[in-house]
Formats: sequence, C-alpha cells, structure tokens
Amino acid sequence: MNKANQLSINPEQIQTLLNRESWKIFQIMAEFVEGFEQLATISPSVSIFGSARTPEDHPYYQLTEDLAYKLSESGFSVVSGGGPGIMEAANKGAYRGKSQSIGLNIILPHEQSGNPYQDISLNYRHFFSRKVMFVKYASAYVVMPGGFGTLDELAEVLTLIQTGKCRRFPVILMVSEFWAPLIDWFKNTLLQEGTISAEDLDLFHIIDDADEVVETIFGFYEKEGFDFTKEDMKKMLEL
Repeated sequence: MNKANQLSINPEQIQTLLNRESWKIFQIMAEFVEGFEQLATISPSVSIFGSARTPEDHPYYQLTEDLAYKLSESGFSVVSGGGPGIMEAANKGAYRGKSQSIGLNIILPHEQSGNPYQDISLNYRHFFSRKVMFVKYASAYVVMPGGFGTLDELAEVLTLIQTGKCRRFPVILMVSEFWAPLIDWFKNTLLQEGTISAEDLDLFHIIDDADEVVETIFGFYEKEGFDFTKEDMKKMLEL
C-alpha cells in the first residue's frame, strides 16, 4: 500500500468532521452575541492583562489591585481575563470600587479558573472571540507583566491600532523594568530593521505609578472626548 492510501481519510470521516465544524459555527456566534449584549453598555472601560501565575503577595498583584480600584472609583469598568493572578487582582480591585468588574473567562484544560470578584462573568471556548471583546469596548489597555498570553494581547492591540483597524486609545505598559528588554528590542531590532516605524513607538506608554495611569487615560480623553465619532463607530462595527 502506498503512503497516499495510508494517509487517506474515508468519506464518512470527512462528512462527520464537516458536520461537527458546521455546528461549531453556531457556538462561535453565540459567544459573540452574548458578549455584544452583555458588554455594549460598560463604556468607559479599561482592559487589564497580566500573568495568571502571579501570587497574591507579589508586588505586581498589589499594584494591579490598587490600580483597578482607582480606575473603578474614577468611573471606569474594569475588564480582565477572569482568572487567577493579575486577572484576579484586577477584578478584586474593581469589585471594591463603584464601577463594574468584568471577567472574560477562557475554558482551558489547565490553569484557568474563574475568580469570585466579577459583576459580569462571561465564558469563552475560543481565544479569538474573547480577544474581540477585550478590544471592542475598551477605552484603554493596561498591560501588566505576563507571559505568552499577555504578549499576544499586547501585539494584537498594537497591530489593530497601527493598521487603523480599531480606534486609537491609550495602551499602557506597567512596570518599566519588566518591559525594558522588549522595548529595547523594538528600538534596536524592529526599528533598525525597518519592520516598524519610529511613530509606532508612540502607540504605547510605559508607566510605573497607578495614579499616573489614571491621569494619562483622562488626559487622552480630555483631548479626544469619550464620545465615539462616526469613524470610531465604523471601526467598532468592522472589528
């Protein structure tokens, strides 16, 4: 028997797979519909990202909780990934404040479990639909120290803003010491190789103080205003 015959899939298996994939579309649609319905009224909001592995006694956890509380008291809903670590700190701080604490939970084989500090809790099977919800209604992004998932969210939002696929809003990296090697790589490799422009380095801020983060976000909207322009609305609908 040749290799092509060994690797072939029988027609019944193909049809079964197609049927399962077709039904999966409805599951994906349901995630989007529920997200749109639940989150359309949370503006203004700030999405906070960071490691799920950060313990409660870590300075990053405490900084995140303090920041989320101050954002909540200032009138911003706070959106996190709904899990442990930095995500829990964000929800916990917001939960103590006067604005809503929102968790966009992802169903994973390991690690992720929902934290109890959520006024609105949504569950996702698919990272891509969850990522749309993080950015669609965000007035700002705050990126705390984290791993691959955090880097993924950072790269995603910088790409969307850089390419004009979403409206411009503050993207803030907290804990400058943690991010310094990455920013050096941006400057010394990406910029020098011509894969980004010098203007792209202005797409984000690096801040260490929670009060300064709040001031930076308010400073941006004092100039731009919180109301969506027609162009903003168009980008949100196409996101």
